[in-house]
Amino acid sequence: MAAYKRILLKLSGEALMGDDAYGINRATIVRIVREVQEVTQLGTELAIVIGGGNIFRGVAGGSVGMDRATADYMGMLATVMNALALADTMRQEGITARVMSAIGIEQVVEPYVRPKALQYLEEGKVVIFAAGTGNPFFTTDTAAALRGAEIGAQIVLKATKVDGVYSADPNKDPSAVRYKHITFDEAIIKNLQVLDATAFALCRDQKLPIRVFSIFKPGALKRVVEGEDEGTLVHV
Repeated sequence: MAAYKRILLKLSGEALMGDDAYGINRATIVRIVREVQEVTQLGTELAIVIGGGNIFRGVAGGSVGMDRATADYMGMLATVMNALALADTMRQEGITARVMSAIGIEQVVEPYVRPKALQYLEEGKVVIFAAGTGNPFFTTDTAAALRGAEIGAQIVLKATKVDGVYSADPNKDPSAVRYKHITFDEAIIKNLQVLDATAFALCRDQKLPIRVFSIFKPGALKRVVEGEDEGTLVHV
């Protein structure tokens, strides 16, 4: 049984790479979509913010010395590509998804309009938010916090490579311990990099909890949505 009626899932572009150096790994995106399908079958309304690092990484070398705003717009376009791939994979798996972009490219995807997004969610469709906030200098983490607050999500789920927030980097420090839950203030004092500072502050101000978990752990997403002790809960 689902513990949440509506959630915002933040997926990094890197999550789609699998073991590849960049791009989209077919087997990985299918696996992620099937995990999403398990959540939708619980009756939870799901929105997704997708990053673009897997695609932008491939052209990042060419962006050296580039104007920051221009590079950020390139990154936004990369997220649109990922969103299209995600939506098409969902279609093949029998899930109805809608991609909404924060920058106008109406020939490809529809623009982000909040009432329309809410309507799609209420209809049981998965909404994929692309192009970040539509503004340079803001990360897709901030887009996740912003869209989560706008759609009235009960929680932001941050899908990462590690299964929660640790006292130190678990890959470098074997004595690092995972926090089951931690407050926003504690995370700031301990300088734990849960989300970037802008996104973190927005979630804290809106009293929007964050659950950090591993998207690479089979069944973790479903367990999170069912309210089980998976990953780390960051709360007020």
